[in-house]
Amino acid sequence: MGSLGGEPKLPWNNTPCALSPQLTRIAGCNIYLKLDNLQPSGSFKSRGIGNLMTRAVATSTGNVHFYCSSGGNAGLACATSAVALQRPATIVIPLTTSEMMKNKLLDLGVEVHQTGKNLAAADEYLRTELLAKNPHGVYVPPFDHPHVWDGASTIIPELREQMDEPIDAIVCSVGGGGLFNGLMQGIESFPWSGHKPDIVGVETLGADSMNASLKANAHITLPEITSIATSLGCSRVSAETWKWCQYPNTHSLVVTDADAAISCVRFADDARHLVEVSCGAALATVYKGDLRERLGRGLTDVEWAQKNIVVIVCGGSGVTLGILDQYVREYASKTSIKI
Repeated sequence: MGSLGGEPKLPWNNTPCALSPQLTRIAGCNIYLKLDNLQPSGSFKSRGIGNLMTRAVATSTGNVHFYCSSGGNAGLACATSAVALQRPATIVIPLTTSEMMKNKLLDLGVEVHQTGKNLAAADEYLRTELLAKNPHGVYVPPFDHPHVWDGASTIIPELREQMDEPIDAIVCSVGGGGLFNGLMQGIESFPWSGHKPDIVGVETLGADSMNASLKANAHITLPEITSIATSLGCSRVSAETWKWCQYPNTHSLVVTDADAAISCVRFADDARHLVEVSCGAALATVYKGDLRERLGRGLTDVEWAQKNIVVIVCGGSGVTLGILDQYVREYASKTSIKI
């Protein structure tokens, strides 16, 4: 794992929450940015995966070796957490994973295997060829585990400490639902004076398994993922997400790939942060005006202006300036969001 000194430390950080003047002006209400793109791995997944791995080390009597199949943010969260905990990790990525992402993993000193035409095939290889043969192996799931949700839930006490104002709503992107689950779990664990915060879960069209389930009034699986937001590309949300999304303080919104992609471009200008398109989904609700439409119905402009909404900037490492330029060329004409 490279030259590591000192004691192991927690694999995630408290992150800033800052009022955004630019997004506040666009939304017409106070927009706060919870900057989880500043986690060690570049995404919120450091919280959940880091918590699961920390617990595994604490409860193990042997030399834990972590195994994760991921072509993106979960793999990076596993790798950075392994470095922090001073334990070995093996990441199996599918053949579709970019060289950029592969090199980011290799730079962290973890073992990387690239095999399988998709994530399911990579995961099958990990389980049968690697994990099954190591008695000290610990499987690291990307989102569907109580310890992952516990880690994601740490956002809520941080927000309560950071914000003097009441939190009216929290907006997050939804893939498999790990972040959404953690936020709901965190909200339910605290007493709230007055109205408890609403949670707005946002998906891209073609990766909208939560919204499709709500429309069908049944926990369904999408036949395929057609969105470019591969980090949100989960054909079926977790059973826990299906439970939470039926609570009265939850909302489900769907944006297009073009909306999410161009929101990343706008956000780079407005906030000076680079985030990937899966994070752009949540940001798109501000740039398109969806938040006012969903949460501000019946409110006057003055009443809406007093609302305090937190957008989880969940981050993601699958983005470069070149990718943002490509989004401008491909999607600028396909969305009402101006750049």
